[in-house]
Amino acid sequence: MNLLIMIPGTAILEKEIAEAIYIYIENGKIQEIGPINEVPSRFQDADKIEIPIEQTVVPGFIDVHIHGAAGADTMDATPEALTTVAKALPAEGTTSFLATTITQKHENIEKALANVADYCSKENDPGKAEVLGVHLEGPFINVKRAGAQPKEYIIDPDIELFQRWQQLAAGKIKLVTVAPELENGTDFVRYLDENGVIASIGHSDAIYEEVETAVKAGAKQVTHLFNGMRGIHHREPGVAGSALLFKELMVELIADGIHVRPEIIKLVIDSKGADGMILITDAMRAKCLKSGIYDLGGQDVSVADGRALLADGTLAGSILKMNDSLKNTIEFARVSLVNAVQMASVNPAKQLNVFDRKGSIAPGKDADFTILTNNYQVDLTICRGEIAYKRG
Repeated sequence: MNLLIMIPGTAILEKEIAEAIYIYIENGKIQEIGPINEVPSRFQDADKIEIPIEQTVVPGFIDVHIHGAAGADTMDATPEALTTVAKALPAEGTTSFLATTITQKHENIEKALANVADYCSKENDPGKAEVLGVHLEGPFINVKRAGAQPKEYIIDPDIELFQRWQQLAAGKIKLVTVAPELENGTDFVRYLDENGVIASIGHSDAIYEEVETAVKAGAKQVTHLFNGMRGIHHREPGVAGSALLFKELMVELIADGIHVRPEIIKLVIDSKGADGMILITDAMRAKCLKSGIYDLGGQDVSVADGRALLADGTLAGSILKMNDSLKNTIEFARVSLVNAVQMASVNPAKQLNVFDRKGSIAPGKDADFTILTNNYQVDLTICRGEIAYKRG
């Protein structure tokens, strides 16, 4: 499908904010961008989409930490589950994501990894959000900071086991949450870094010196900052304080106002800058569904009033949508849409080393973008050159 997108309003492009432009798409790629009053005649036979003048075109969002949506979960280990998530996410502006696992029996994790590998080779088609790989969240974490991760399956970092899992995943594990203070933790972080996998400190009880050691070994990220980690104390920065201090660490944040207070979101951005933070949802299968009881890693999660909780009151993921994360960040921290887009699109693409084709609107890149109303609602989403969502 060839598409000609006519944008009389605003578009956030890779290097500028543009107005009154066209974007021409061919074979799923952005071929050309130019002034709206100078559309070449050779594009006239393309399917045309007219964007209302009050709406804004932004690059598609990339969610590097999402377990599921619309009743499906990565751990279901079926192609149908991944398809369900991939078809649901464009409604919130997400055009690609990392299928995220949870601490579980080895055999359950292995089934999920093999399923992602198979899905990526056979069913990762345009017209829905693209699975970019796997975020392995657990089991190499600290039982003291388990959060909603099932404690009985937590183990110390194990390079040989990871090698086996990466082989099962056909190299699709792109990001691993790990507690580096555990036995073998530093060697594990170093191994991940040397093999092109992002080591993200999370579900960790590390003190400052242990975080510093992990950073020197190659740790690049922090999983859902403030949640599932040693917090800040004036005599011990912990993981949370260290994350703000080390420029080498990109931080994930769940900007729902529940996992982290609005004032803390502003504090993080003031500290890390717009280029030091990634917006995530950490959403579970209940996203897009009504209140009720849902499964997460073999545990019952009660969902009501925007919260997902285990029976003991522990937060268990979220039902946050990426466009709401964007809106909340703009309102809580008083940042610009451009800065919020950097956190939702640009930074994750760069972190995952896919910025050559994702994360911004520029010729030669995948035609992944979403059209937002002035209230940050999603009106239209295009995934690799095909309409994946249209409001109404």
